[in-house]
Amino acid sequence: MPLMSFKRGQLEYFVEVAREGQMTRAAKRLHIAQPALSQAIAQLESELGLKLLERHARGVTLTPAGEAFYEKARLAVAATDDAIQTARSLARSQQGTIEFGFLGAPPGLDSPRQLREFTEAFPDIDIRYRELPFPTAPTGAWLAEVDVAVCHQPAPDPAVWSHVLRREPRMALLSRRHPLAGAAELELEEVLGEVFIGMHPAVEGRWAGFWSLDDHRGGPPERLTTDEASNPQEVLAALSVRKALTTVPSSVAAVVANVLSEIDAIPLRCAMPAQISLVGRIDRRTPLVAAMFDFARGLSEQAAAGV
Repeated sequence: MPLMSFKRGQLEYFVEVAREGQMTRAAKRLHIAQPALSQAIAQLESELGLKLLERHARGVTLTPAGEAFYEKARLAVAATDDAIQTARSLARSQQGTIEFGFLGAPPGLDSPRQLREFTEAFPDIDIRYRELPFPTAPTGAWLAEVDVAVCHQPAPDPAVWSHVLRREPRMALLSRRHPLAGAAELELEEVLGEVFIGMHPAVEGRWAGFWSLDDHRGGPPERLTTDEASNPQEVLAALSVRKALTTVPSSVAAVVANVLSEIDAIPLRCAMPAQISLVGRIDRRTPLVAAMFDFARGLSEQAAAGV
């Protein structure tokens, strides 16, 4: 059967189920009902004449045929998505719009001055904000739906450019019911052995580990919660009900602590700082994105010169 005979959604659904290893989680991420997802996968298997998945109580696993088909399906879905997103990026550029991705605290709350100066310098460029999930690998695929993003430095990717905007201290974020809550500051050694919020397996490992201080411990914490957080809201939800913690840049901590009275943000001594960076895909560096990059670099040079 030629590839064009497939419904695009069938391949997308299959790839997501294979990644998640479970229909329920895949349906949640795809924002569809589980019965509809199961039916779509069954229809794909019927059309192919192949059994792609083994169903069991814990979820699903790929059959040998499913593993071989998955690699081709994954590449096909990625190529189609990439072509669509590239076209959308070009269209946005022609319309004078930048799709600006961020994680957690909106940029207008944690760094309003830089954005205000940019909009004053380029009044014809319209910035449209998009909240992103935590980074996944490869970084280029994670950035597919936006033109630029601001976040802690993601994993290196030859398809991605990056520019460090600033370095910020890390702070511990925890419930006010946590035994460590209320401290004026915490030493790094005090928290290394604590319980940390668990991240979804799809989140890029080194990036996720940075927030649980793996860079100082030399590996993951001995104790992680059973959570599989894939965005900042899920982390905050877990923090509110658990005696666990995570770390965040100081600008994010300030916003969270001001908005959520049940969450405590405490300075963390001796932790390596977070590198807040502007990142984007090299193949999406439109004239508008180039203007933003040059403007950011100019601000960094002024800051370095003490201007």
